[in-house]
Amino acid sequence: MGPKKKGGKGKKGKKKADEGPSGPTPAELLAQIALLNVAKDKETHERNLMMLERDKISSFWEVKKEEYDKLLTEFRLKDRAMEELEEQHQLELKVYNQKNKHLLYEQQNMIATIKADNEQALKLQREQFSKREGELVNDKRALKDRVNEMELSYEDTIRSFKMEHAKEAAKMRQEFDQNAKELQQKFDRKIKELREEMDLRRKTEIQEIEERKNTHVLELTRKHEKAFTEIKCYYNDITHNNLDLIKTLKEDVTDMKKREAANEKLMYEIAQENKRLTEPLANALKEVEQLRLGLTNYEKDKHLLAITSSGLAEKTKKLKQLEWDYQVLQKRCEQLVAERDEIFAKFEGNIYNVQQKCGLTSMLLQRKVQILGEKLEKKEAQLGEVGVKLEPDSGIEGVLEAKNNLIKSLRYDLGKVTKAHDDAIKAFEAKLAEFGIPLEEMGLPHYISNSMN
Repeated sequence: MGPKKKGGKGKKGKKKADEGPSGPTPAELLAQIALLNVAKDKETHERNLMMLERDKISSFWEVKKEEYDKLLTEFRLKDRAMEELEEQHQLELKVYNQKNKHLLYEQQNMIATIKADNEQALKLQREQFSKREGELVNDKRALKDRVNEMELSYEDTIRSFKMEHAKEAAKMRQEFDQNAKELQQKFDRKIKELREEMDLRRKTEIQEIEERKNTHVLELTRKHEKAFTEIKCYYNDITHNNLDLIKTLKEDVTDMKKREAANEKLMYEIAQENKRLTEPLANALKEVEQLRLGLTNYEKDKHLLAITSSGLAEKTKKLKQLEWDYQVLQKRCEQLVAERDEIFAKFEGNIYNVQQKCGLTSMLLQRKVQILGEKLEKKEAQLGEVGVKLEPDSGIEGVLEAKNNLIKSLRYDLGKVTKAHDDAIKAFEAKLAEFGIPLEEMGLPHYISNSMN
């Protein structure tokens, strides 16, 4: 088909050549040349404009590239400062952990020392209580023996007076035995003073009773001698009178021989009767005096026994009150010890919680800083790729906007991390204030002030 067409065209050309010359005329050519010159000038003008635009874009690119390099340098400086701050923070956390461990070690040593001292004091106190208990048991036994002796000494006297007094004494003895048993069960450290006071009072009373007894014996002896002297004088007077009468009657021997014999016989009988009645009378008088003395002593002893019983009741009441106070104080002491142990346990638990929270907060902060560092590296890599792939005719404004957004995001993350760190410090301060621990003792004011600043 190609050769045929060419052949056809050759034939037609030959026909046109045969017909005459054909094509654009010179005028048409001049017009085309003018149009081409106009197009050339237009293209030249557009090329010049394009070159100017290219130069302007190149200069703008250089300026923005310098600004980008400056911002990148500043960002790296900020990153380095952040790393230094993080290193300082880690160092301060390490120092704080060391101080905290040191304080915990000191606290454990202090608790161990206090526990050992308390155990030693408790051991000494138990030994003292055992020794004291032995002394009190011995004192109680001696007191009981003395009481038994006193009871035995009073039994004969009371039984000689009246049976009902014996019943009363037995009742009092039972009460006294019951009180002695109660005292035996509830002796404490105040019983020694009470025992000494009762011993002193008892000795004083016994001495007074002995003095009264001696005085009464002397008085009874004196009265007996006086009565015997009076009776002796009385019978002497009678004898003298009888002798005088005999002398008088002897003068009248003649008239009174029979009467004299009768009178002598009567006098002899009277003398025998007097002799027979003198000893029973003396015994009766002596018995009367003894009974009076016994009655007086009984009344005095009864009064002293009543006073002693009332004093013993008061001392028993006082002893019960002291025992009650001792039990209350002992319960209070046990409550205080329990509260102290509970406070120590709470303090240790809270310290452990604060350590856990601080450790967890530090781990979270480290993790957040690590994540921010990874994000920053990724952003730098993305910026590097954008800077390499970026051409002069790319969108500079888009790059700047992305960079500004990145800076804002990093500042926002840094603010959140700083706020979390400040909140952790405030929570730690609140816990320390709750337990009354000043920051100066923990060695943290400098660290907290630097962290807050």
